[in-house]
Amino acid sequence: MTTPYTGGCACGSLRYEIESDPVFSNHCQCTDCRKRSGTGHSSYLTFPNRSAVTVRGAAKTWAIRADSGYDKHHAFCPACGTPVYLTFDAMPGIFTIHASSLDDPSLFAPSVITYARSALEWDDMNPVLTAFDKSPGAAQ
Repeated sequence: MTTPYTGGCACGSLRYEIESDPVFSNHCQCTDCRKRSGTGHSSYLTFPNRSAVTVRGAAKTWAIRADSGYDKHHAFCPACGTPVYLTFDAMPGIFTIHASSLDDPSLFAPSVITYARSALEWDDMNPVLTAFDKSPGAAQ
C-alpha cells in the first residue's frame, strides 16, 4: 500500500484513516443494505486489522442481528447522518467502510456481489462479478 485509505461523512465531523489494504470488497444486495442505502445495494471495503484504523469524531451506532446470529454495528455521523463504517461482533478484528465514504472512491474495486438472491430487478450489477446468494462462507 502506498497511501492510506481516508474518508468520512458528508459534513467532515467523522473521519477515518486506514493503514492497510482491504481483504474484501463487495456490493451487497440484502434487504438491510437496500433499505439503509435507499437504493438497490450498498458497497463496502473490509479491512483485516482494526488496530490499523484511526477514527476521529464520535459516531452514533445501531445494531442488527446478522445471519451469523451475532450483531453487526452500523456507525454513522450524528450530525449529517452519513453511514460510514460497520463492525461485527462475530469478527471483532475487522473494520468495514462504505465505499461512498472514501475521499477517493476510485479506490473501490468490487470483487463479488453478496445476497444476490435479494437483488431487485432494476439494480443491474456487473455480470463479470461472482454473485453469491448470501455471503461467502455463510450457510447457503
